[in-house]
Amino acid sequence: YAISAFRTAGASQDSPQPEKGEQIMNASCRTCHDLRPIDTHALDEKGWTSEVESMIEQGAEVAKDDVPVLVEYLARMHGALPDGPGKEILLNTCTQCHDLMRVRRQGRSAEGWLEVLDAMLNEGAPLSEQDLPVLLRYLARTFKPER
Repeated sequence: YAISAFRTAGASQDSPQPEKGEQIMNASCRTCHDLRPIDTHALDEKGWTSEVESMIEQGAEVAKDDVPVLVEYLARMHGALPDGPGKEILLNTCTQCHDLMRVRRQGRSAEGWLEVLDAMLNEGAPLSEQDLPVLLRYLARTFKPER
């Protein structure tokens, strides 16, 4: 009995439950959309509120009490990016293979981002020679190491 209780406790620690906002998103948004359109909207709280209301009008099933939880989650995890040259390249090119959380989590210097971009080009990323320096400046300015 003690061994099975230990295994059960260990199993629940290995796979934590997604937070409430993510659960709502998975149940309500991802029944029609994959993550890419959610990720590439990159809206602030006001924008996500409007988007969620629009989706509900079009038939998305979100309980009224779940709307603020969903909007808070979307704004925090899939929120707005700073405007500037390179933003559209990031949204249109990088998200073909990666979700933005992968980019947001990485704080890198310009040299670090150049290494990443070189590796992505070697993997076949559709990034033109003219877009490379624009994207590099945007990434280095927007996602720099925390001090």
